[in-house]
Amino acid sequence: TLLLATELSQSVCLSVLKMKQNTNLLPIFWFVLVGFGVVSAQPCVNNAFFRPNSTYDTNRGLVLSSLASNATARNGFYNGSIGQGLDRVYGVGMCIPGAEPKLCSECIQKASDGLLQSCPNQTEAYTWSGGGKTLCMARYSNRSLSGSLDMDPPSLGYNVGDIKTNLTEFNRTWEELMQRMITKASTGKDASLSDRKYYAADVAALTAFQNIYALMQCTPDLSSRNCKTCLLESVGDFESCCHGRQGGYVFRPSCIFRWDLYPFNGAFDHITSTVPPASSPAALISNTTIMNQKDSKTISKGVIVAIVVSAVFVFLVLASLGFAVCRRKKSYQSLDRQSGIDITTTRSPQFDLKTIEAATNKFSGSNKIGQGGFGEVFKGVLPDGTEVAVKRLSKTSSQGAREFKNEAVLVAKLQHRNLVRLLGFCVEGDEKILVYEYVPNKSLDYFLFDPSKQGQLDWTTRYNIIGGIARGILYLHQDSRLTIIHRDLK
Repeated sequence: TLLLATELSQSVCLSVLKMKQNTNLLPIFWFVLVGFGVVSAQPCVNNAFFRPNSTYDTNRGLVLSSLASNATARNGFYNGSIGQGLDRVYGVGMCIPGAEPKLCSECIQKASDGLLQSCPNQTEAYTWSGGGKTLCMARYSNRSLSGSLDMDPPSLGYNVGDIKTNLTEFNRTWEELMQRMITKASTGKDASLSDRKYYAADVAALTAFQNIYALMQCTPDLSSRNCKTCLLESVGDFESCCHGRQGGYVFRPSCIFRWDLYPFNGAFDHITSTVPPASSPAALISNTTIMNQKDSKTISKGVIVAIVVSAVFVFLVLASLGFAVCRRKKSYQSLDRQSGIDITTTRSPQFDLKTIEAATNKFSGSNKIGQGGFGEVFKGVLPDGTEVAVKRLSKTSSQGAREFKNEAVLVAKLQHRNLVRLLGFCVEGDEKILVYEYVPNKSLDYFLFDPSKQGQLDWTTRYNIIGGIARGILYLHQDSRLTIIHRDLK
């Protein structure tokens, strides 16, 4: 079952920072982006509204419909306005440098259409949107946007996977890349794209087989100082909330920052990574040979020892990896024979049954929080203190295997902040268990149909809940890597 979450703040799209400031609100089910193949964030600024079918409404539509063609004709950036006095609407359209004109136009048009749908009567809103070979921004307001540094509302997302390599080395490489890019993006023009200011896309080698890809961009009408301020705060916000994750983004009206462990948006097609620090056997040999010529015998022995030690080390590593792969493959094949389920594509961690039993006090009745046709749901606490919801599929249900396959495989591939986060799974014997994040305030009906709790949901909150559900459904139907039409949304 795919659980849709709700958004409960005054802003339609919340950043993680604003979530922290609203701990008294009904929590939303965070299932943030694992892959950013299609990225879209549409914060509506809810501090002023206009009447439908008003002159301002008409001018807004005209501005948004003109952004795509104007931005494409002006090398990927346009800042203009339509109307007079209080009915004047200002608009901005922008694509990342290097985008093909057709792709840029299509991206901005899609973003503009999204603003019309998601922000029906707000006087100000913006969106960063993209997929495939480009990334773009569309924005409108009832005030001039030229040269204005606007930091709010931010929109933040991150990859739920954690960095698996040496975290100390990763931090050093990542921080050096961020510092280099902030300087590059905020102090002038990219050498390979001399016609555009305040943009940088760069790659840093994390290991011999893994790179860090990052992109930063400010609107070119900002000052260098304001661009640097926007990017510094965005990088700082990501570090504060999501340190150690495998990727993420921070979108703001005036700038964008995104990084990942794979290329995205066509921004790195002509960029190569820097060489990682040498730590290979070849480096050991080279260091050994740079010695005094008088010690030629020592040199020869050093080279021989280095080669032998390196060869033994490589053999042991390959043998260990082979054993681990075979062992892992065997456990999955055993599962396939028993239940016909292929879960080798899931990216969520696998828990052992003992851990789950300890977390739920051996599925104690006092920990039970739900019951359905699929089985039972228990509240649990993992060894690190994380509260979880444990879904134990019924052993007698004829649909148990299919339920497990649908949730363990599909949910692991669907990533959206309005979907509940799948933390992992457990398969041992005839036990099939899914582990989700725990949401203490239960489901929405717990508030809607309880007279004592109905007052906690005013009409503004309910309106935002409806909008959040609609965006979740839109993601499932159109924007996810897998098109999902699900009959049992909650």
